[in-house]
Amino acid sequence: MSFFHIVVCSGVAPDPLQTLLPVSDHSAPALKNEQMLPHLLDPWAEHSLFEAANLAKNNPQSKVWLVSMAPRAKLSQVMMKVAQKASFELVALDAPSNGFTDSFAAAEKLAETIRSIPSLDFNRLLLFGGWESASRASGTTLQMTGELLNICDQFQGVDELEVTNDGSLRVLERLEGGEHQISLCAGPPAVLGWATGNLPEPPNNPQVGMTNMRQIMPALQKAQAFGYPADALQFTSVALPQQKRDTELVKDKNPQEIAREIVDWMRRQ
Repeated sequence: MSFFHIVVCSGVAPDPLQTLLPVSDHSAPALKNEQMLPHLLDPWAEHSLFEAANLAKNNPQSKVWLVSMAPRAKLSQVMMKVAQKASFELVALDAPSNGFTDSFAAAEKLAETIRSIPSLDFNRLLLFGGWESASRASGTTLQMTGELLNICDQFQGVDELEVTNDGSLRVLERLEGGEHQISLCAGPPAVLGWATGNLPEPPNNPQVGMTNMRQIMPALQKAQAFGYPADALQFTSVALPQQKRDTELVKDKNPQEIAREIVDWMRRQ
C-alpha cells in the first residue's frame, strides 16, 4: 500500500466579494483597509487541500501539512473555519498577505520551511498548491518552490489524481479548448498545481476541527516572522485598471465582417 507525505502551500486572501482598492504608501503598495477585510484561504489552494485530505484518507499512513504564509491574526481567523473541513498539521509563517510581494522570495522561504519539517520524507513528498492564486503566488510560487526543492516532475492545472495499483500517479491536466492531458508519473516526489479538482467542499466536522485546533493554536504562537528583503520586487505605482467600453449597434452584417472589424479594433489597441 502506497502512502504519501503531502505538503499544501497556501496563503490567505481578502474575500473576493469585498471591494479591493490598491493604495500606495512610503514603503510598499497595499490594499485599502486590508486589516479590516474578512479573509479566506486562497480558493485555488483550498481545492488542493481538500484533494490532499481525500488522498490521505484513501491511503492509510499518509499525512498532510498545510504551510501557510499570512499575517498571524488573519490566519488564525481563517483556521477557525478551515480546521473543520480536513485533517492537517499547520506550519505557519507570519508574513504580509497582499499580492504586492515577490513570489521568488516567497518560494525561497517556503522551500526552506518545508525542508525543516522534522518528520517529512522527501521520497514520499507530494507538493500541492493552487495552479493560480488570489494572493501572493501569481501562479508562479508553487513552481519555483518545487524547483528549489529539486522536484523535476511538475503538473499544473490538475483536475484529477489517481494512484494506480503499482503506486504510480495518473494525472489529469487541463489544456486549451476544454481538453485534458493524461500524464503518468512513476511516483513522488512531484508538484501538483490544482485547478478546481473534482471534489465538493467538505461539510464541517466539529470533531475534526477540535483535533486540528489542538495543534493549530501552538503552531500559530510559534509562527516565524518573515519580512520580504528590501531589494525584492519594487512597485512604482498601483491602480485599478481603467474600464473602457465602446458600443456600436449595427444590423445586417455577416459574421465574417463582424469578425474582421473586431480583429481590426484589437490591432489598433
